[in-house]
Amino acid sequence: MLLNQNTLLLGKKVVLVPYTSEHVPSLRPSLCPCRYHEWMKSEELQQLTASEPLSLEQEYTMQRSWREDADKKWQAQPGITEESCMAGDVNLFLTDPGDPAVGEIEVMIAEPSCRGRGFGTEAVLMMMSYGVTKLGLTKFEAKIGQGNEPSIHLFQKLHFEQVAVSSVFQEVTLRLAVSEPMRQWLLEQTSHVAEKPYRAGSAEPH
Repeated sequence: MLLNQNTLLLGKKVVLVPYTSEHVPSLRPSLCPCRYHEWMKSEELQQLTASEPLSLEQEYTMQRSWREDADKKWQAQPGITEESCMAGDVNLFLTDPGDPAVGEIEVMIAEPSCRGRGFGTEAVLMMMSYGVTKLGLTKFEAKIGQGNEPSIHLFQKLHFEQVAVSSVFQEVTLRLAVSEPMRQWLLEQTSHVAEKPYRAGSAEPH
């Protein structure tokens, strides 16, 4: 995640910021940004994201690896925020050494009050646009649990097509090839997005 560690993306509904250590615990209950560890205690989110609960120490270790590792894949895990309140996360992975133009994308709107308000859609569009314009990506892939209908519907709405089903992992794979018309559509959908410097401790640009 070193490439975007100081980058903030400002949209109409959400702000994408790098995933830092301040987003892990719930040490300040009066503020929303530090809720990631609490979110992942939810059995519903664990099932939807095929995740296992981690200790606070493990969460910190994972956060450091996301921020510092630059080996076989580039990872970005910005927090999705609304009015300085963390709502979830969106991830973009480069996992295929043989094809660096493929990005695996996923999104989670963890805060219940933020679901169904278009935050996930805008976050995915912003991340895809970043991947196309900054990383040279031309294909995207999403692997989603078979029971996660809202996420499947979101990606299908963005023109992803189902290409595989795994009964072993209980997940579906959806893909999108970014043709020139699709690229233009994507850039039009995100023409309002501004890239700003990010300051840790604030979801506001400086």
